[in-house]
Amino acid sequence: MAMHTYRSHTCGALRATDAQQPARLSGWCHRVRDHGGVLFIDVRDHYGLTQCVVDPESPAFKIAETLRSEWVVRLDGDVRLRPAGTQNDEMATGAIELYVREIEVLGQAADLPLPVFGDQDYPEETRLKYRFLDLRRERLHKNIMLRTRVVDSMRQRMKQAGFSEFATPILTASSPEGARDFLVPSRIHPGKVYALPQAPQQYKQLLMMAGFDRYFQIAPCFRDEDPRADRLPGEFYQLDVEMSFVTQDDVFATMEPVISGIFEEFGGGRPVTQNWPRIAYDEAMRKYGTDKPDLRNPIEMKDVSQHFAGSNFKVFARMLENPANRVWAIPAPGGGQRTFCDKMNSWAQGEGQPGMGYIFWREDGPAGPIANNIGPERAEALRQQLGLKAGDAALFAAGDPAKFAKFAGMARTKVGEDLDLIDKDRFEFAWIVDFPMYEYNEDEKKIDFSHNPFSMPQGGLEALNGPDPLALKAFQYDIACNGFELASGGIRNHRPEAMVKAFEIAGYGEETVIERFGGMYRAFQYGAPPHGGMAAGVDRIVMLLAGEQNLREVALFPMNQRAEDILMGAPAPATPKQLRELAMRFTPQSKDT
Repeated sequence: MAMHTYRSHTCGALRATDAQQPARLSGWCHRVRDHGGVLFIDVRDHYGLTQCVVDPESPAFKIAETLRSEWVVRLDGDVRLRPAGTQNDEMATGAIELYVREIEVLGQAADLPLPVFGDQDYPEETRLKYRFLDLRRERLHKNIMLRTRVVDSMRQRMKQAGFSEFATPILTASSPEGARDFLVPSRIHPGKVYALPQAPQQYKQLLMMAGFDRYFQIAPCFRDEDPRADRLPGEFYQLDVEMSFVTQDDVFATMEPVISGIFEEFGGGRPVTQNWPRIAYDEAMRKYGTDKPDLRNPIEMKDVSQHFAGSNFKVFARMLENPANRVWAIPAPGGGQRTFCDKMNSWAQGEGQPGMGYIFWREDGPAGPIANNIGPERAEALRQQLGLKAGDAALFAAGDPAKFAKFAGMARTKVGEDLDLIDKDRFEFAWIVDFPMYEYNEDEKKIDFSHNPFSMPQGGLEALNGPDPLALKAFQYDIACNGFELASGGIRNHRPEAMVKAFEIAGYGEETVIERFGGMYRAFQYGAPPHGGMAAGVDRIVMLLAGEQNLREVALFPMNQRAEDILMGAPAPATPKQLRELAMRFTPQSKDT
């Protein structure tokens, strides 16, 4: 039979059962080794790696001596079992090697700006500029293939749960919520712009009003934000979901098994939370100092103000004369050494805090300046409330919790890491619920939406007409996992008069709502079902599953930190002809704008 032009097998296919057969492989020269005049060439493709051997007897030897890393070659030869003791059980093809008779060079490679073999760190600019080489590296190739399998599994799980996949428009109208929009000028309507969607939010709600009942999409979202470490600049993907005739409980019951299932399927056997706890936003802030707590860390902060009120520790006692102020304790099991406490104190100063008070317990009782000030009875009551013993410590954060909670949460994380209290090999999930509907914007002295403007306030229109908008909670929730926010969602406000009222509180008049959200506002007038949903970050889920610290390790062609695609050269100047067609011109920006 005639051999295929390039290959009879892939580089991951040959096994012991193929011994004594001829084979043809094509791939990249992963590495070339010279063992006493015999050349060993590891040839690699998408599927794997095969060891090929060329000795001086082979007619291909002359050509083999010229091969370099990453040249693309075709090799013909005979499969043979590796000599006893040289098998490699780590490799799928480790039982055999290809004894090479003929080599054809299909594509030469210039000197490499970064090696493909080995996993050493290279500067990010180099990695992104030569991303096509970076992607040949085993770790990245594996991450990207994991990503495709995760997305595939999401699709199947959503379809099994009765959802249909719909594609929503990419060219749409600008929306005032969240981040800045990317704008696309219109040629046909000079002076007007389209916007790329920050999320398919309005379209997915419109699909519910159109009667489709269960929607999902693996949706690209575009946000013109200043780059942040935990977000891909420019664009990212989410598993976007909306359902009709549902309560919050229905959304949870539907989505929890989908997300859990993905982590069980791809988490490499690491334990995944069963029956996710529901933690109210206020409780999360009080216990963990964050609305995306890492629950692998067992530390829970406690309010210990009563032990300091009227005590001889004047700093806290005076502070507590103002009822808005509290003292929180961060228990530190195993942290009962002065060196540890002092290290935490200087860390706090590095974070811009005046410092961090502490008490630590020895066999002979409480120690440290604060313990001496408040006296043994108060110190003992405090120890009992925190459930601590000799060899443990407690650190304190004091003042207005609204101002120090975030810092206290960082301290909790640091204590957990430094004292090695965090079991890294598990996925700990929780629903964070009862988010505040509004927050106060100090800079602009006005009330803002704190989460999603389309959420249903708990208590509906009646609650919106109540005296204190800042006390309102919304049917709004996040999924927290290992210290990351993996998803965010809500039950929507589907009554037009409640929607108008909700926007009024945030300073938008009815005419603004009609102008900005005309389509959706109109749809609400014609029979809107109760509906709700969520969106989960695909990039972040894959990052956690792959055990990576950076989202760029799980995205194909990410931008750099300055939101530039240095491989393709974007953004780039527009040509004069393009600008003429769009009736546009750029005005140079002065330095102070």
